[in-house]
Amino acid sequence: MSRKPAKADARNVAQGRARGHRDMDSILRHTFRIALLCGAVHSAGAGAVPPGTPPPMLASVYAEDVDLGAYWVSEKLDGVRARWDGTALWTRGGMRIRPPAWFTRGWPAQAMDGELWSGRNRFDEVSALVRASDGGDRSAWRGVRFLVFDLPGEDVGFEARIARMRRLLDAAGIDWLRPVRQRRFADRAALDAHFHAVLAAGGEGLMLHHRDARYRSGRSELLLKYKPHDDAEARVIAHLPGQGRHAGRLGALLVELPDGRQLRLGSGLTDDQREAPPAIGSWVTYRHSGLTTRGLPRFARFLRVRDELPPAEP
Repeated sequence: MSRKPAKADARNVAQGRARGHRDMDSILRHTFRIALLCGAVHSAGAGAVPPGTPPPMLASVYAEDVDLGAYWVSEKLDGVRARWDGTALWTRGGMRIRPPAWFTRGWPAQAMDGELWSGRNRFDEVSALVRASDGGDRSAWRGVRFLVFDLPGEDVGFEARIARMRRLLDAAGIDWLRPVRQRRFADRAALDAHFHAVLAAGGEGLMLHHRDARYRSGRSELLLKYKPHDDAEARVIAHLPGQGRHAGRLGALLVELPDGRQLRLGSGLTDDQREAPPAIGSWVTYRHSGLTTRGLPRFARFLRVRDELPPAEP
């Protein structure tokens, strides 16, 4: 019997094993991410999806060629997205939020999608309350509002949903339960002027919602975000030591992107975060300015620790 086929068979077996290892590595990485999310949800005592509401509607990126006359515009709030199912509050990923009983007393028994918000540049304060299993400092909730931007259960166009939101929340008469302010702009110059005014005041950007859009789960081309930067998520896999003035503490986070590639995040970290960096295995949000020719984030900058993974898109 010739030895060449044997060598070829051995080579095929080896290649098959290598492919199997790569496939298994991919499966394990995916399984780890799911387990991490499920663990976070389990620790909060919640199911994977907020009951009584469909999976959330997610925004695409704004492009200059849209028909602005067909869109309602609101500020993109730097808070914690939350969903009311008629009886309880949930994060977008399905963790139960436990505010004081007075906070949700008298709320409509109807699904609402909105933002828990304390003001610009106060994300960390709201996030801490949401993460606390007992709702945290009960008095701190006095400074929080739930600003509603949609009604998931209403199968009508967005413009009609705006009218229904206003009637619903006006009837409730609760100061901290209000609709997000929606505006219209006739042209790009007016929109951009408002955009730059929001940024100058410390805001994140704008959201544009087509007047005829139905509420549909997943990424939508009829819901757009207009921001000066892109942002994305990555998992911390190592702490890299600092040099110079950062000697003896964190210099950068080594993170893994969803596609398995790695990236260093050295800027955007505060001194406190360098002394006590985000845990290995945790997920962080970073900001960047587009992609390089190799497809990696350009000018990546740490933004914040992410309390939970974003839900998978349908």
